[in-house]
Amino acid sequence: MPKPTDIRICRASASTERIEYRTPIKFGGRVVTDVVQLHVEVEVETVGGRRAIGFGSMPMGNVWAWPALTATTEQTLATMIELGHRFVAAADGSGLVGHPLDVTRSLAVTHPAIASEATAELGVQDPVPPLAQLVAASPLEAAIHDAFGRVHGQNSYDLLGREWASADLGHYLSPDFRGEFLDQYTTREPKPRMPLYHLVGALDPLTTIELQNPVGDGLPETLGEWIVADGLTHLKIKLAGDDQKWDVERVLAVEKVAGEVQAARNCVEWCYSLDFNEKCASVDYILDFLTQIQERSTAAFRRIQYIEQPTHRDLRAHPENRMHRAAAIKPVVIDESLVDFESLLLCRELGYTGVALKACKGHTEALLMGAAAQKYGMFLCVQDLTCPGRSFLHSASLAARIPTIAAIEGNGRQYCPAGNRGWDERYPAMFNVTEGTLGTSMLNGPGLGFS
Repeated sequence: MPKPTDIRICRASASTERIEYRTPIKFGGRVVTDVVQLHVEVEVETVGGRRAIGFGSMPMGNVWAWPALTATTEQTLATMIELGHRFVAAADGSGLVGHPLDVTRSLAVTHPAIASEATAELGVQDPVPPLAQLVAASPLEAAIHDAFGRVHGQNSYDLLGREWASADLGHYLSPDFRGEFLDQYTTREPKPRMPLYHLVGALDPLTTIELQNPVGDGLPETLGEWIVADGLTHLKIKLAGDDQKWDVERVLAVEKVAGEVQAARNCVEWCYSLDFNEKCASVDYILDFLTQIQERSTAAFRRIQYIEQPTHRDLRAHPENRMHRAAAIKPVVIDESLVDFESLLLCRELGYTGVALKACKGHTEALLMGAAAQKYGMFLCVQDLTCPGRSFLHSASLAARIPTIAAIEGNGRQYCPAGNRGWDERYPAMFNVTEGTLGTSMLNGPGLGFS
């Protein structure tokens, strides 16, 4: 039964913006040099006639979301942008009424058919994977949730309880969640400050000796300079996954640089996350890798907080990739594999002990998976997709409202700072890193928390 607080979509529109990277980033063997942001506006109306406009933005990260078999990166990017526009057009003419959880899920049901139509018309042979569909739809979802909060003059994270939602989590997830609502798995205020996870990309110079092509724009250019400038305590290290010698030496090199710089700062505690981007052939690679790190540097081994998506994203096609032995040593989280509740359940069966939430998979999806992970006692982290500006603030607001998440990943300031212009003036505490942390208390306004 409709609630008087429900909203109706009046109109929706989208636009794009291309941003050149300051320096390239390499992951999973692929190099990325720019980003296309999809910006979405959604106007909604309440039963009482109040109207408000919500906003959402997200990079169309095709290289990450769609490793196609035959289509080129240019084709996958163009297709994802087209999909984003088509998803918005479908919402524009939908007239859907309800809570954002229901509106976004109703729209999501239509996405596979829209994706099939788009690839057929564009002549793309590869089907659009679920992850790429989630990314293309994510700015629309953000705009709907943002508009819901704005039309009611409240923060969207405060509109998830029984009095607002049309159904409990048992409806959206499983009977395990009967009688529960998302307000039980989110907080009413954002965390005051949160540590920032800084990315150490495979191409990033660690020292001035490795700095071959200085940018010369005044920003730090080596890992040591970044640590000093921002007081970093959390480092995410991109690894090859198919070159164990390089991976081991890379972590040890990061430990050496960080150790020297942190000692000069009198900092004794910092940590690492390790991202293999699906390239490891099996769990044995991880076990051998961890053994070598522990033998050569107990300090570096101790600093490893978690390991991210070491093997292929298709869990059903690779049931042999069980993570129980590795997860007994360090938390192992899925990222690319997490596309729905069923994939979360499957990852638990395969021994994964954590999940990475991303705003680029959709706000509804992130909230529901965050609740499920907490219910099942899993390790949780929030990561971004080299998100600049509004999309970074969205990702950060998610991390700041889920109680078990301890840090924010944000590498837009490293690779595409141009996308932060203007936002850094309005939200300085979110873009100026202080002692390795960001001032997330700022994300407490109407909608998703920022204007």
